[in-house]
Amino acid sequence: MTDTETLLIALASRVQLLEDQLDLMRIISAYGPAVDSGESAAVAGMWTEDGVYDVDTGSLRGHVEIEAMVLSKPHQSYIQAGSGHLIGPPHIDVDGDFAVATCHSQLVLHEPETGTYRVARITANRWEFARVDGQWKVTLRTSRLLDGREEAREILAAGVKN
Repeated sequence: MTDTETLLIALASRVQLLEDQLDLMRIISAYGPAVDSGESAAVAGMWTEDGVYDVDTGSLRGHVEIEAMVLSKPHQSYIQAGSGHLIGPPHIDVDGDFAVATCHSQLVLHEPETGTYRVARITANRWEFARVDGQWKVTLRTSRLLDGREEAREILAAGVKN
């Protein structure tokens, strides 16, 4: 192989990694706007058919359960009053057709009585992805409250270890 061929292969590999990271960031950053606007199909479509959303209050499996969460009375009450699911920049590791992203998220709720906002939750998040038919999909998202529990700290620590 020539030096030019070696360089082109290395550059193509680096560009692929950057494109993968950008695709993953786009999925993660779309979650908040989708869930806060009530776009249940868009939210569910981020996951694989059998994907899991594991929240400290329980697990949702598959598109039907994830959509039902967005359409649920409690979630719809957040939307109607005003809510913001804010997700911090993710730390992303890509390994071929699999990836893991680690980040913080906040749920900010509007308080209609006072016209103020309050942070209802801050969580540690681990997003696991697989490339399916050329598209990245969430296979598992684990979210744990940052309320002193060791499990939440472990999610954050695992995401930034080399």
